[in-house]
Amino acid sequence: MGISEKIAEIEAEMARTQKNKATEYHLGLLKAKLARYRQQLLEPTTKSGKAGDGFDVRMSGDARVALIGFPSVGKSTLLSKTTKTASSVAAYEYTTLTAIPGVLELHGARVQLLDLPGIIEGASQGRGRGRQVVAVAKTADLILMMLDVTKAQDQRKLLEVELEAVGIRLNRSRPDVVFKQKKAGGITINATVPLTKIDDKTMRTILQGYKMHNMDVMIREDITVDEYIDVLLGNRKYVNCIYCYNKIDSISLEEVDRIARQPKSVVISCELDLNLDVLLERIWQELNMDRIYTKRRGNRPDLGDPLVVRAGATVEQVCQEIHRGLAQHFKYCLVWGKSSRFNPQPQKVGLSHVVAGDDVVSIFTK
Repeated sequence: MGISEKIAEIEAEMARTQKNKATEYHLGLLKAKLARYRQQLLEPTTKSGKAGDGFDVRMSGDARVALIGFPSVGKSTLLSKTTKTASSVAAYEYTTLTAIPGVLELHGARVQLLDLPGIIEGASQGRGRGRQVVAVAKTADLILMMLDVTKAQDQRKLLEVELEAVGIRLNRSRPDVVFKQKKAGGITINATVPLTKIDDKTMRTILQGYKMHNMDVMIREDITVDEYIDVLLGNRKYVNCIYCYNKIDSISLEEVDRIARQPKSVVISCELDLNLDVLLERIWQELNMDRIYTKRRGNRPDLGDPLVVRAGATVEQVCQEIHRGLAQHFKYCLVWGKSSRFNPQPQKVGLSHVVAGDDVVSIFTK
Protein backbone atom coordinates (compact mmCIF):
# COMPACT_ATOMS: atom_id res chain seq x y z
CA MET A 1 0.00 0.00 0.00
CA GLY A 2 1.42 3.38 -1.06
CA ILE A 3 1.63 6.50 1.09
CA SER A 4 -1.33 8.15 -0.68
CA GLU A 5 -3.50 5.10 0.04
CA LYS A 6 -2.43 5.08 3.70
CA ILE A 7 -3.33 8.77 3.97
CA ALA A 8 -6.75 8.13 2.41
CA GLU A 9 -7.33 5.22 4.80
CA ILE A 10 -6.52 7.32 7.88
CA GLU A 11 -8.67 10.21 6.65
CA ALA A 12 -11.58 7.81 6.13
CA GLU A 13 -11.18 6.38 9.63
CA MET A 14 -11.07 9.89 11.13
CA ALA A 15 -14.25 10.79 9.25
CA ARG A 16 -16.00 7.68 10.63
CA THR A 17 -14.90 8.30 14.22
CA GLN A 18 -17.25 10.36 16.37
CA LYS A 19 -15.53 13.26 18.11
CA ASN A 20 -16.05 13.09 21.87
CA LYS A 21 -14.04 12.78 25.07
CA ALA A 22 -13.72 9.01 24.72
CA THR A 23 -12.23 9.18 21.21
CA GLU A 24 -9.81 12.10 21.74
CA TYR A 25 -6.83 9.79 22.36
CA HIS A 26 -7.54 7.61 19.30
CA LEU A 27 -8.00 10.68 17.04
CA GLY A 28 -4.77 12.17 18.37
CA LEU A 29 -2.82 9.08 17.31
CA LEU A 30 -4.46 9.09 13.88
CA LYS A 31 -3.51 12.75 13.42
CA ALA A 32 0.10 11.97 14.32
CA LYS A 33 0.22 9.13 11.76
CA LEU A 34 -1.41 11.35 9.13
CA ALA A 35 1.16 14.12 9.71
CA ARG A 36 4.00 11.61 9.40
CA TYR A 37 2.73 10.17 6.12
CA ARG A 38 2.09 13.62 4.65
CA GLN A 39 5.63 14.63 5.54
CA GLN A 40 6.96 11.56 3.70
CA LEU A 41 4.76 12.29 0.69
CA LEU A 42 5.87 15.90 0.39
CA GLU A 43 9.60 15.34 0.87
CA PRO A 44 10.93 15.06 -2.68
CA THR A 45 13.49 12.34 -3.37
CA THR A 46 14.71 14.13 -6.50
CA LYS A 47 14.64 17.68 -7.75
CA SER A 48 11.19 18.52 -9.01
CA GLY A 49 10.92 19.69 -12.58
CA LYS A 50 13.59 20.43 -15.16
CA ALA A 51 16.14 23.15 -14.88
CA GLY A 52 14.64 26.50 -15.71
CA ASP A 53 11.02 25.46 -15.11
CA GLY A 54 10.47 28.51 -12.95
CA PHE A 55 10.05 26.71 -9.63
CA ASP A 56 13.54 27.53 -8.39
CA VAL A 57 13.08 31.28 -8.60
CA ARG A 58 15.92 33.01 -6.81
CA MET A 59 14.77 35.20 -3.93
CA SER A 60 15.46 38.87 -4.50
CA GLY A 61 14.43 42.19 -3.03
CA ASP A 62 13.40 42.87 0.55
CA ALA A 63 10.51 40.37 0.79
CA ARG A 64 8.65 37.71 -1.18
CA VAL A 65 4.87 37.54 -1.75
CA ALA A 66 3.37 34.35 -3.21
CA LEU A 67 0.29 34.84 -5.38
CA ILE A 68 -1.86 31.71 -4.99
CA GLY A 69 -5.24 30.84 -6.45
CA PHE A 70 -7.20 28.58 -8.73
CA PRO A 71 -6.74 28.92 -12.50
CA SER A 72 -8.22 32.00 -14.21
CA VAL A 73 -8.90 34.11 -11.12
CA GLY A 74 -6.81 37.06 -12.35
CA LYS A 75 -3.34 36.40 -10.90
CA SER A 76 -1.52 37.07 -14.16
CA THR A 77 -3.51 40.24 -14.78
CA LEU A 78 -2.67 41.52 -11.31
CA LEU A 79 1.03 40.81 -11.83
CA SER A 80 1.02 42.60 -15.17
CA LYS A 81 -0.76 45.68 -13.77
CA THR A 82 1.21 46.10 -10.54
CA THR A 83 4.72 45.23 -11.80
CA LYS A 84 6.67 45.63 -15.02
CA THR A 85 6.45 41.90 -15.65
CA ALA A 86 4.37 40.45 -18.47
CA SER A 87 2.52 37.26 -17.53
CA SER A 88 0.39 35.27 -19.96
CA VAL A 89 -3.31 36.13 -19.70
CA ALA A 90 -6.13 34.20 -21.35
CA ALA A 91 -9.74 33.23 -20.80
CA TYR A 92 -8.90 29.57 -20.35
CA GLU A 93 -7.40 27.61 -17.44
CA TYR A 94 -3.72 26.82 -16.81
CA THR A 95 -2.35 29.75 -18.83
CA THR A 96 0.54 30.09 -16.35
CA LEU A 97 2.63 26.91 -16.23
CA THR A 98 5.69 28.16 -14.30
CA ALA A 99 6.39 30.55 -11.43
CA ILE A 100 6.75 34.07 -12.85
CA PRO A 101 8.45 36.72 -10.67
CA GLY A 102 7.69 40.43 -10.70
CA VAL A 103 8.87 43.32 -8.53
CA LEU A 104 6.59 45.63 -6.56
CA GLU A 105 7.98 49.03 -5.61
CA LEU A 106 6.44 49.76 -2.19
CA HIS A 107 7.53 52.73 -0.06
CA GLY A 108 11.15 52.35 -1.12
CA ALA A 109 11.12 48.56 -0.76
CA ARG A 110 11.51 46.06 -3.57
CA VAL A 111 9.05 43.21 -3.03
CA GLN A 112 9.21 40.07 -5.18
CA LEU A 113 5.71 39.02 -6.29
CA LEU A 114 5.50 35.44 -7.58
CA ASP A 115 2.67 34.46 -9.90
CA LEU A 116 2.36 30.72 -9.23
CA PRO A 117 0.52 28.25 -11.48
CA GLY A 118 -3.12 27.69 -10.51
CA ILE A 119 -3.65 25.22 -7.67
CA ILE A 120 -6.17 22.45 -8.19
CA GLU A 121 -7.94 20.31 -5.60
CA GLY A 122 -5.60 17.53 -4.42
CA ALA A 123 -2.46 19.62 -5.01
CA SER A 124 -1.03 18.63 -1.61
CA GLN A 125 -1.05 15.00 -2.77
CA GLY A 126 0.91 15.85 -5.90
CA ARG A 127 -1.90 16.37 -8.42
CA GLY A 128 -1.09 18.79 -11.21
CA ARG A 129 1.94 20.86 -10.25
CA GLY A 130 0.55 21.55 -6.80
CA ARG A 131 3.48 20.10 -4.89
CA GLN A 132 5.93 22.52 -6.48
CA VAL A 133 3.53 25.42 -6.01
CA VAL A 134 3.06 24.88 -2.29
CA ALA A 135 6.81 24.28 -1.83
CA VAL A 136 7.51 27.73 -3.25
CA ALA A 137 4.71 29.19 -1.12
CA LYS A 138 6.58 28.02 1.98
CA THR A 139 9.42 30.40 1.13
CA ALA A 140 7.11 33.45 1.07
CA ASP A 141 6.89 36.21 3.68
CA LEU A 142 3.24 36.77 2.77
CA ILE A 143 0.62 34.82 0.83
CA LEU A 144 -1.82 36.67 -1.40
CA MET A 145 -4.75 34.33 -1.97
CA MET A 146 -6.54 35.39 -5.15
CA LEU A 147 -10.23 34.45 -5.29
CA ASP A 148 -12.96 34.82 -7.89
CA VAL A 149 -15.60 36.68 -5.89
CA THR A 150 -18.41 34.72 -7.58
CA LYS A 151 -16.90 31.41 -6.35
CA ALA A 152 -14.98 32.73 -3.37
CA GLN A 153 -16.46 30.64 -0.56
CA ASP A 154 -15.68 27.28 -2.20
CA GLN A 155 -12.31 28.37 -3.55
CA ARG A 156 -11.11 29.77 -0.21
CA LYS A 157 -12.11 26.64 1.69
CA LEU A 158 -10.36 24.30 -0.78
CA LEU A 159 -7.19 26.39 -0.86
CA GLU A 160 -7.00 26.57 2.93
CA VAL A 161 -7.36 22.78 3.11
CA GLU A 162 -4.56 22.27 0.59
CA LEU A 163 -2.20 24.70 2.33
CA GLU A 164 -3.00 23.24 5.75
CA ALA A 165 -2.17 19.75 4.43
CA VAL A 166 1.34 20.81 3.39
CA GLY A 167 2.13 22.55 6.66
CA ILE A 168 1.33 26.17 5.84
CA ARG A 169 -0.54 27.86 8.71
CA LEU A 170 -2.31 31.04 7.64
CA ASN A 171 -2.64 34.04 9.95
CA ARG A 172 -1.53 32.07 13.00
CA SER A 173 1.52 32.26 15.23
CA ARG A 174 3.69 29.37 16.35
CA PRO A 175 2.33 27.72 19.54
CA ASP A 176 4.41 28.39 22.65
CA VAL A 177 5.78 24.86 23.06
CA VAL A 178 9.44 23.89 23.46
CA PHE A 179 10.86 20.39 22.89
CA LYS A 180 14.34 19.64 24.24
CA GLN A 181 16.02 16.35 23.37
CA LYS A 182 18.04 14.68 26.13
CA LYS A 183 20.20 11.54 26.36
CA ALA A 184 18.26 9.78 29.11
CA GLY A 185 15.55 10.24 31.71
CA GLY A 186 12.44 9.49 29.68
CA ILE A 187 9.73 12.01 28.82
CA THR A 188 9.02 14.97 31.12
CA ILE A 189 6.06 17.24 30.35
CA ASN A 190 5.51 20.56 32.13
CA ALA A 191 2.71 23.03 31.46
CA THR A 192 2.30 26.53 32.90
CA VAL A 193 -1.40 26.64 31.96
CA PRO A 194 -4.25 24.09 32.29
CA LEU A 195 -4.43 21.85 29.19
CA THR A 196 -8.05 21.26 28.15
CA LYS A 197 -7.57 20.04 24.55
CA ILE A 198 -4.85 17.39 24.92
CA ASP A 199 -3.89 14.94 27.67
CA ASP A 200 -0.60 13.62 29.01
CA LYS A 201 -1.06 10.09 27.60
CA THR A 202 -1.65 11.38 24.05
CA MET A 203 1.43 13.63 24.17
CA ARG A 204 3.67 10.79 25.36
CA THR A 205 2.33 8.31 22.79
CA ILE A 206 2.84 10.79 19.93
CA LEU A 207 6.48 11.31 20.98
CA GLN A 208 7.04 7.56 21.15
CA GLY A 209 5.46 7.18 17.71
CA TYR A 210 8.23 9.46 16.39
CA LYS A 211 10.83 7.39 18.33
CA MET A 212 11.48 10.22 20.78
CA HIS A 213 11.82 8.51 24.15
CA ASN A 214 13.90 11.08 26.06
CA MET A 215 12.45 14.55 25.84
CA ASP A 216 11.68 17.58 28.01
CA VAL A 217 8.48 19.35 26.90
CA MET A 218 7.49 22.82 28.11
CA ILE A 219 4.00 24.09 27.21
CA ARG A 220 2.96 27.68 27.88
CA GLU A 221 -0.47 27.80 26.23
CA ASP A 222 -3.58 25.65 25.94
CA ILE A 223 -2.77 23.79 22.69
CA THR A 224 -4.59 21.24 20.56
CA VAL A 225 -3.24 17.89 19.32
CA ASP A 226 -2.67 19.44 15.87
CA GLU A 227 -0.62 22.32 17.32
CA TYR A 228 1.42 19.89 19.42
CA ILE A 229 2.28 17.84 16.32
CA ASP A 230 3.06 21.00 14.32
CA VAL A 231 5.73 22.14 16.77
CA LEU A 232 7.10 18.61 17.16
CA LEU A 233 7.64 18.25 13.39
CA GLY A 234 9.22 21.69 13.22
CA ASN A 235 8.62 22.15 9.49
CA ARG A 236 5.46 24.25 9.62
CA LYS A 237 5.36 27.68 8.05
CA TYR A 238 3.40 30.37 9.90
CA VAL A 239 2.65 33.14 7.43
CA ASN A 240 0.23 36.03 7.08
CA CYS A 241 -2.33 35.83 4.30
CA ILE A 242 -4.42 38.45 2.49
CA TYR A 243 -7.64 37.21 0.88
CA CYS A 244 -7.97 39.14 -2.37
CA TYR A 245 -11.46 39.01 -3.95
CA ASN A 246 -11.26 39.82 -7.66
CA LYS A 247 -14.02 40.61 -10.22
CA ILE A 248 -16.12 42.69 -7.81
CA ASP A 249 -17.75 44.40 -10.80
CA SER A 250 -19.84 41.22 -11.20
CA ILE A 251 -21.61 41.41 -7.80
CA SER A 252 -23.77 43.95 -5.96
CA LEU A 253 -22.37 46.86 -3.94
CA GLU A 254 -23.97 45.44 -0.79
CA GLU A 255 -22.08 42.16 -1.26
CA VAL A 256 -18.83 44.03 -1.98
CA ASP A 257 -19.24 45.98 1.28
CA ARG A 258 -19.92 42.78 3.27
CA ILE A 259 -16.82 41.02 1.92
CA ALA A 260 -14.60 44.08 2.36
CA ARG A 261 -15.42 44.16 6.09
CA GLN A 262 -14.14 40.61 6.65
CA PRO A 263 -10.73 40.27 8.39
CA LYS A 264 -7.63 40.18 6.14
CA SER A 265 -9.78 40.81 3.04
CA VAL A 266 -9.39 43.21 0.11
CA VAL A 267 -11.85 43.59 -2.79
CA ILE A 268 -10.55 44.52 -6.25
CA SER A 269 -11.24 44.40 -9.96
CA CYS A 270 -8.12 43.87 -12.06
CA GLU A 271 -9.95 44.55 -15.31
CA LEU A 272 -11.30 47.92 -14.11
CA ASP A 273 -8.24 48.85 -11.97
CA LEU A 274 -10.43 49.15 -8.87
CA ASN A 275 -8.77 49.22 -5.43
CA LEU A 276 -5.34 48.07 -6.64
CA ASP A 277 -3.70 50.89 -4.64
CA VAL A 278 -5.55 49.72 -1.51
CA LEU A 279 -4.26 46.18 -2.09
CA LEU A 280 -0.66 47.36 -2.44
CA GLU A 281 -0.94 49.37 0.79
CA ARG A 282 -2.33 46.33 2.61
CA ILE A 283 0.59 44.22 1.34
CA TRP A 284 3.01 46.76 2.81
CA GLN A 285 1.20 46.71 6.16
CA GLU A 286 1.11 42.90 6.35
CA LEU A 287 4.81 42.57 5.51
CA ASN A 288 5.48 44.66 8.65
CA MET A 289 8.65 46.33 7.40
CA ASP A 290 10.34 49.60 8.34
CA ARG A 291 12.37 52.07 6.32
CA ILE A 292 15.66 53.20 7.87
CA TYR A 293 17.70 56.08 6.45
CA THR A 294 21.47 56.47 6.71
CA LYS A 295 23.49 59.62 7.31
CA ARG A 296 27.18 60.27 6.77
CA ARG A 297 29.02 62.55 9.21
CA GLY A 298 28.52 66.18 8.21
CA ASN A 299 25.97 65.34 5.49
CA ARG A 300 22.20 65.35 5.31
CA PRO A 301 20.32 62.01 5.59
CA ASP A 302 20.14 59.99 2.38
CA LEU A 303 16.35 59.96 1.85
CA GLY A 304 16.48 58.62 -1.68
CA ASP A 305 17.51 55.03 -0.99
CA PRO A 306 16.28 53.74 2.39
CA LEU A 307 17.23 50.43 3.97
CA VAL A 308 14.23 48.15 4.46
CA VAL A 309 14.26 45.94 7.57
CA ARG A 310 11.75 43.88 9.54
CA ALA A 311 9.87 45.78 12.23
CA GLY A 312 11.72 45.38 15.51
CA ALA A 313 15.16 45.16 13.87
CA THR A 314 18.26 46.10 15.85
CA VAL A 315 21.18 48.33 14.87
CA GLU A 316 23.18 45.14 14.30
CA GLN A 317 20.66 43.97 11.68
CA VAL A 318 20.81 47.41 10.04
CA CYS A 319 24.61 47.02 9.86
CA GLN A 320 24.19 43.65 8.15
CA GLU A 321 21.90 45.25 5.56
CA ILE A 322 24.62 47.81 4.78
CA HIS A 323 27.54 45.35 4.78
CA ARG A 324 28.01 41.91 6.33
CA GLY A 325 31.29 42.83 8.00
CA LEU A 326 30.24 46.24 9.32
CA ALA A 327 29.13 44.98 12.75
CA GLN A 328 32.61 43.55 13.43
CA HIS A 329 34.12 47.06 13.21
CA PHE A 330 31.20 48.82 14.95
CA LYS A 331 32.04 51.50 17.53
CA TYR A 332 28.71 53.27 18.15
CA CYS A 333 25.64 54.60 16.35
CA LEU A 334 23.77 57.90 16.47
CA VAL A 335 20.04 57.52 15.89
CA TRP A 336 17.44 60.22 15.16
CA GLY A 337 13.72 59.51 15.16
CA LYS A 338 11.05 57.66 17.13
CA SER A 339 13.45 55.22 18.78
CA SER A 340 15.69 58.01 20.10
CA ARG A 341 15.12 58.70 23.78
CA PHE A 342 15.97 62.37 23.15
CA ASN A 343 13.96 62.86 19.94
CA PRO A 344 14.38 65.13 17.97
CA GLN A 345 17.99 65.07 19.23
CA PRO A 346 20.15 62.02 18.42
CA GLN A 347 20.87 59.24 20.91
CA LYS A 348 24.16 57.33 21.07
CA VAL A 349 23.32 53.59 21.01
CA GLY A 350 24.88 50.15 20.63
CA LEU A 351 24.22 47.14 18.41
CA SER A 352 21.27 45.90 20.47
CA HIS A 353 19.24 49.10 20.12
CA VAL A 354 15.87 48.52 18.37
CA VAL A 355 15.20 51.01 15.58
CA ALA A 356 11.79 52.34 14.54
CA GLY A 357 10.25 53.19 11.19
CA ASP A 358 11.80 56.20 9.40
CA ASP A 359 14.70 56.46 11.87
CA VAL A 360 17.95 58.02 10.65
CA VAL A 361 21.16 56.29 11.69
CA SER A 362 24.78 57.29 11.50
CA ILE A 363 27.18 54.41 12.18
CA PHE A 364 30.73 54.94 13.41
CA THR A 365 33.45 52.30 13.13
CA LYS A 366 36.66 51.65 15.03
